Amino acid sequence: MAYVVCAKWTAKEGEADKVAEAIRKLAPLSRREPGVLLYQPHRSPGNPNVFFFYEQYIDADAYQAHIESEHVRQHGFCDAIPRLEGRERSFYETMEV
Repeated sequence: MAYVVCAKWTAKEGEADKVAEAIRKLAPLSRREPGVLLYQPHRSPGNPNVFFFYEQYIDADAYQAHIESEHVRQHGFCDAIPRLEGRERSFYETMEV
């Protein structure tokens, strides 16, 4: 079973392109982490201030390692997140079917 994270970021007015730029730097580095199965950011075609992330990790520890990584600190917490007016996260585990 994979540990799944869904996140929605809403950029402050006038900050969406800078958030997108930070995500473009963050995504390739995140995909190279050993515990990442899938890391896919999206941008709303109807509202370019809204970003959605679908992420899969081998387990919750791999997600925690992701959050604590230098690239998440630099491009996420220090660059993109201060430019947000809203941030939501939800957590799931894949089902065996």
